[in-house]
Amino acid sequence: MTQTSPTSPHTMNTYGRLSVAMSHGKGVRLWDTNGKSYLDALAGIAVNTLGHGHPKLVPALQDQVAKMMHCCNYYHIPDQEKLADKLVSLSGLTNAFFCSTGLEANEAAIKLARKFGHDKGIKNPTIVVYEKAFHGRSIATLSATGNEKIQQGFGPMVEGFIRVPLNDIDALKKATHNNPDVVAVFFETIQGEGGINPMKWEYLREVRALCDAKDWLMMIDEVQCGMGRTGKWFAHQWAGILPDVMPLAKGLGSGVPIGAVVAGPKAAGIFQPGNHGSTFGGNPLAMRAGVETIRIIEEDGLLENAACVGEHLKNALMREIGSLKGAKEIRGYGLMIGIELDKPCGVIMQRALDAGLLLSVTADSVIRLVPALIMTEKEADQVVALLAPVIKTFLNEST
Repeated sequence: MTQTSPTSPHTMNTYGRLSVAMSHGKGVRLWDTNGKSYLDALAGIAVNTLGHGHPKLVPALQDQVAKMMHCCNYYHIPDQEKLADKLVSLSGLTNAFFCSTGLEANEAAIKLARKFGHDKGIKNPTIVVYEKAFHGRSIATLSATGNEKIQQGFGPMVEGFIRVPLNDIDALKKATHNNPDVVAVFFETIQGEGGINPMKWEYLREVRALCDAKDWLMMIDEVQCGMGRTGKWFAHQWAGILPDVMPLAKGLGSGVPIGAVVAGPKAAGIFQPGNHGSTFGGNPLAMRAGVETIRIIEEDGLLENAACVGEHLKNALMREIGSLKGAKEIRGYGLMIGIELDKPCGVIMQRALDAGLLLSVTADSVIRLVPALIMTEKEADQVVALLAPVIKTFLNEST
């Protein structure tokens, strides 16, 4: 067991922390306060797009910190406009709003949908959401989330949501039949916290057609699966569609807190001055981080790297553990991979940590791998070499 200083009694008891404190990192490696090295296949939960201490990112952020970290939105912020231009160019949408987290971005999307409905004269706007979804932990985003376990103790939930299963267009049509209050369909292209559950590309095209026919907003949460993680800038681009609203966060700032909502023509003009805002949103430091992250992804060919290394990693996992009894499925795209086992496997987080590997377990029985987009095939092989024995030992244990 890795030793570290005891947790302060003055921090709220909100996290089930493992017994380690990290000191510093380089590339896809981290070192704890005792000097032990770890291979990082978690990247701060899909946040550290460029790994740790990236030689192009660090000096850019140091430069920005020396100039200005925060400036409120009473004034124009040049890098905010630069980042908006870039996100519009990459997405094919038209306008962006900046905040500080994925939760905030999803909250803004919910507000957009409700105002969209009210502007059309709908008194009780209703949004379609999905089983196993995760959109955040505010009361509204928690209500949109499909996890009763994390909702418990925080009721009553916000009204105005209809929940449907994944990848079932008939279920979506049935749940919304003759309901004039529906204004939007809201989902993750690949569910992260729900267990790395991808939407099928054909299903996405069917939902896009339905939203067009019904005049609904198609709102795609790309907070975890966006920013190059699957080998395209945004995971829905594999289906060849455009959303109306796209929340982003996590990997957009490579570790600097940032969120964004990118919208197309149908939604971009809904908010007017006074309708929404964020004190920290769009601050110069976060905007510089976003601009530089995208620049480095482009310069270093990290979309292609995510696709190639992700495929290599997935194939290696299939070879080593895919045929094991108890390994149900290995799924995902690019460097967003889930390994579903046939029983709860939360203990694997600590066992992998002891072996020198950082990962997470989500949805009770899914091992989640979301490493930095800079990972090499050699490092992917090292992930498998560390992880496979841990999984084999776990599956060989009696239940």
